[in-house]
Amino acid sequence: MPSNDARLLLHTAVPTAVVGALATVISGVIAGGKGALGAVAGTLVVILFMGIGLVVLQRTAKKFPQLFQAMGLLLYTTQLLVLFVFLALLKNTSVFDFKAFAFTLLATTVVWVAAQARAYMKAKIMYVDPENTGSKS
Repeated sequence: MPSNDARLLLHTAVPTAVVGALATVISGVIAGGKGALGAVAGTLVVILFMGIGLVVLQRTAKKFPQLFQAMGLLLYTTQLLVLFVFLALLKNTSVFDFKAFAFTLLATTVVWVAAQARAYMKAKIMYVDPENTGSKS
């Protein structure tokens, strides 16, 4: 993964993990061990899904830059649908506290998207390939 891609991943995963850790502590205090486990599960699901999505999006942008925006919209829509499926499948689980899982999933998803938007705005990504700008004779 090129350094710019790694930097984007770092600038999105770290704030998400911090919010996930905070949610774990809060859920642990409110709902006990099952609440903390639910918050950890929610955090891991978001970091895993959104991280994979970011890698897929970056690879698509490198190979097919004209598809970047459409791929981003499709990817985010798909990710949110899969997260809703996770919520529906785990609604009646007794392994962890579902409310802690759901609220952590929501909070970490919002933080991931906001951090990713901020990282893209701050990144100095060239929109012209300097290798291909030479004059052609």
